[in-house]
Amino acid sequence: MIGRRVVPVLVGAGYRVSVVSRSEQASTRLIAQGASPIEVDLYDADAVQRAVGQQDVVINLATHVPSSATKTMLPWAWRENDRVRRLVSSNLADAARAGGADCFIQESFAPIYEDGGEQWIDESHPVRPARYNRSVIDAEASANRFTKHGGRGIVLRFAYFYGPDSPQTHEMIAMVKRGVSPIPGPPDAYFSSVSHDDAAAAVVAAIHIPAGTYNVSDDEPLKRREWIESLAKALGVKTPHTMPGWLVKIGGSTTELLSRSQRISSNKLRETSDWHPATPSVRDAWPAIIASPAPQEA
Repeated sequence: MIGRRVVPVLVGAGYRVSVVSRSEQASTRLIAQGASPIEVDLYDADAVQRAVGQQDVVINLATHVPSSATKTMLPWAWRENDRVRRLVSSNLADAARAGGADCFIQESFAPIYEDGGEQWIDESHPVRPARYNRSVIDAEASANRFTKHGGRGIVLRFAYFYGPDSPQTHEMIAMVKRGVSPIPGPPDAYFSSVSHDDAAAAVVAAIHIPAGTYNVSDDEPLKRREWIESLAKALGVKTPHTMPGWLVKIGGSTTELLSRSQRISSNKLRETSDWHPATPSVRDAWPAIIASPAPQEA
């Protein structure tokens, strides 16, 4: 979702862009955008090093996120994503270093932060991943290792994504239409999110910033009650009740993490670059998202 937005922006800015492609259809699209597709097994360290070669910037946005909001609640559905974050991140960071790259950018996940209640959460706030996403720390370690060896390793901790071409977003819309709350947690707990477009803009902005970890989130995170109310209002339906506490508890560490109050601040990125979210809050995005057709499964 993010990569397909980043590529045309980089090409338009005059960069020569090479992109790992996983299908003939994707390769055709990349060529049409002015990028060069590469076929490589990202789990093969030697092959990755040959494919990366001598690049100035290496950006890792590879993930294997479960295909639906329901599947995200199943810890085993994240196993392949763990492999990506542990092995692929390490292979790309090492290849970037071997090829003399100046900058390595690694995607990460902001909701690993501890519950912050009402306070704003910056990058110094304690983190506590759940069992299903401990590999986030491994991915971040690859970027930090790149910095340790003299490069600019940049970690972008993204809040929860939303967008008109996101299957998960449209699944959540469908749940609210049925009168079901799509997000766990107390109604007064903050739920930070960011649009795919703004996330992609952050990736491009990160090319020119100092090494470090940066949050990427909307300017105005909503409390869960506000998030659900804003969607229901845009749909013209009754606001569903939030999930009962007992249902959240039986979900174990996964739903515990998803229930935390996280009022995430992106001030560090805003102050270090020219990035700012074009969509200040998800409530501003609902009309356009609702009007867009739900994406078809590949």
